[in-house]
Amino acid sequence: MAEREPIFNVPRAVLVATGVMIAIQVVRGLLPDEIDITVLLTLAFIPARYSGAAAELPGGYITAVTSFVTYMVIHGGWVHLLVNVLWMLAFGTAVARRIGDRGFYEFSILCGIAGALTHLAVHWGAMVPVVGASAAISGQMAGALRFIFFAKRRLGESRPDFFGVPLASLGTTFSDRRIVAFMLFWLAINVYFGLTSTGIGGSEGGFAWEAHIGGFVCGLLIFGFFDKRGRPDDTVPAS
Repeated sequence: MAEREPIFNVPRAVLVATGVMIAIQVVRGLLPDEIDITVLLTLAFIPARYSGAAAELPGGYITAVTSFVTYMVIHGGWVHLLVNVLWMLAFGTAVARRIGDRGFYEFSILCGIAGALTHLAVHWGAMVPVVGASAAISGQMAGALRFIFFAKRRLGESRPDFFGVPLASLGTTFSDRRIVAFMLFWLAINVYFGLTSTGIGGSEGGFAWEAHIGGFVCGLLIFGFFDKRGRPDDTVPAS
């Protein structure tokens, strides 16, 4: 008898991350507005915390540490959350299959922290909160770019073999025209929405495109440390 396909053909880590973010959004919807705002400001990443305003903001000084991570699980609205979940399903799924659940969490958190640090460097002292998993997901996207374009479907398989393909080196990645075109398109979208101050789904933090770029660059550079296949393979052909 053929083995049954799972109902959700998505890695457990991606399902858990999605579930946590949805649960938080549901709970926030049940809270009174005043409490919801307090929760948002406690979990959000706010650059002003590091320029003397930490004591006046909800959560106090401890959030100057915790918000580097907690800002990723809270979103500006259901549309904002849905967009991030769809991007994570597209790229986070491939990453989780490649490096496993633990690697997925650690890699994503580091990319999210890098995104927050990038935003902090550009917007030092700003009071506008940053929320959402976009920086972490941008890192997942960058990591995935180093193997998904080179993956092939095996005979009889329904999806590409993301685990078997060697990891492309950074040199190979930047010499592949498909990947370069994708990165330029993604960068243009981020810069456009960032400079036009167009947010997604009413996000309180607007469009933190610098954080996205910080997470992306981090993911591109550190993914090799998490990859189970070891050293990048310079023999992966460029297109």
